[in-house]
Amino acid sequence: MAKLQKPKFAYMGGKIRSWDEATLHVGCEGVIRCAHVFEGVKGYWQPDGKFGIVMLRQHYERLCRSSRLLHIPFSHTYDDFKSAIYELIGLLLEPDRDMWARPTLFAIEGHWGEDTVSDLVVTAFHQDKQLPQSINLGVSTWQRSSDVSLPSRVKTGTNYQVGRLAKIEGRRHGCQDMVLLNQWGRVAEATGSCLLIVREGVVCTPPVTEGALESITVDIVEALAHSLGVKFDRRPIDRSELLVAEEIATCGTLCEVTLVKSIEGIPLVNDGSILESLQNSYHQAVRGIVPHSFVELSYLPSKLVSVKTG
Repeated sequence: MAKLQKPKFAYMGGKIRSWDEATLHVGCEGVIRCAHVFEGVKGYWQPDGKFGIVMLRQHYERLCRSSRLLHIPFSHTYDDFKSAIYELIGLLLEPDRDMWARPTLFAIEGHWGEDTVSDLVVTAFHQDKQLPQSINLGVSTWQRSSDVSLPSRVKTGTNYQVGRLAKIEGRRHGCQDMVLLNQWGRVAEATGSCLLIVREGVVCTPPVTEGALESITVDIVEALAHSLGVKFDRRPIDRSELLVAEEIATCGTLCEVTLVKSIEGIPLVNDGSILESLQNSYHQAVRGIVPHSFVELSYLPSKLVSVKTG
């Protein structure tokens, strides 16, 4: 189990403050009704010494969509959003580790959606420079909610309650992650990431209409697959298909492309792995080793980076 990090700083109330000062009132809607939306953005050291954050504008745009769907006002421009993340990461950056940041928009005032006031809070954590280890995957008894219950395209902590329950269930069975099925008994996604499978040489992933997040990482992987000449299909996936799939991986900003070594206790051979090739392509693209035209990188100002490397 990964050790929880306690960074020195967080961004809250429009400025950098110490971690222990970044607190919410127990009576705010962000706490009592889980009224918040968030993103996870990842930054990587590049071969030329720059530090690049992947698809930052796309994450901002998705945060805007989530805030609109959950009726949380969000007045920050893209430049405001970018500056807050740059400032925090610049303070916490270490020369030998990548970083994952979590910008979260909390409802800090208001009642049942009336007179809502929000605040952008950014936290950031270090990540080791390595490919993710392969995992054991199970299928949860817990189910993804429907679009008319709790839409999966809203990236909010409320949507991850079922993922938390599924993770707890999975640990009892020796699984590091679990698949959530939707109301029709088909595959939605994993607890905190989307799902990729390979059937007869085709990479398949459930579309948003099956209960999957509108994934920015899946968009990247699709672009990489096309460049490699691999067919990529967004279509419904039955539960039984997981058990006969040639390859499986989870896919998201934090987990990148994580290969699955077993599903429901059934080993996956992964000989000549298509997903392993996509995992390596993703690793190289986001780190600028083999750049890809689809992968947009926003670079920290050199003055923030030089302090860490000089």
